[in-house]
Amino acid sequence: MPVRVVDTATPSSQSSSGQEANAVQPSPPSCSLLTAGRCFAGTQNVSSLQKDEAWKVNVRIHGCDIEQGYLCGTMEALNVPLADTPVVTFWEGEIVDAKNYTFFTGKWEASAEDDVRHWSKFPSFTPLLSQIEADGGKSVDLSNYPYIFMRWKEQYFVNVGVDCGLTIAGFYYVCFSCSDGSISGFYYDPNSSPFQKLELKCTNEKQSGFTFSSYELQ
Repeated sequence: MPVRVVDTATPSSQSSSGQEANAVQPSPPSCSLLTAGRCFAGTQNVSSLQKDEAWKVNVRIHGCDIEQGYLCGTMEALNVPLADTPVVTFWEGEIVDAKNYTFFTGKWEASAEDDVRHWSKFPSFTPLLSQIEADGGKSVDLSNYPYIFMRWKEQYFVNVGVDCGLTIAGFYYVCFSCSDGSISGFYYDPNSSPFQKLELKCTNEKQSGFTFSSYELQ
């Protein structure tokens, strides 16, 4: 979800792709709740030292390829102050599987320390920490783990211009529960309030439940 711009400096992306060639590792479990068409609803806490604030958020998965460690979707923020309409962004995600991507980001101005600090916010990451610290998580077997870890990076605004006063320079550390489809996340951007928490629940059974307003993706 876009956040307010608090600094005119724009973080620069690093050249590393974050991918690791380790074909021995099996992929995370296929999860019926993490498939194209699934919708999620919840909030993102965007509080600062000056003000407590939370935005209502809807997320839809548009594509998911577990084998390639890829997914994409849209995120809709409903009650953004000073915005005349819900703000919709298109995002792409990396699924941590020790084959396509590891727990270390290697770009988007995130250091290894930033990665560990944010992943450690998820209780489900704690059993993996010692192995991550030992070899970067390259030998972690996540194929039967009940949680799927991801990074979501917003790519562009769908229905507003880049001069809307919001930024999508950062990205999300995401933890998905395979048992109930709940999603927890933390937004990282050096120029935004730290540890903005995203909390979502699965709202539908494949295309039922709420629907987004009609927007045309680029």
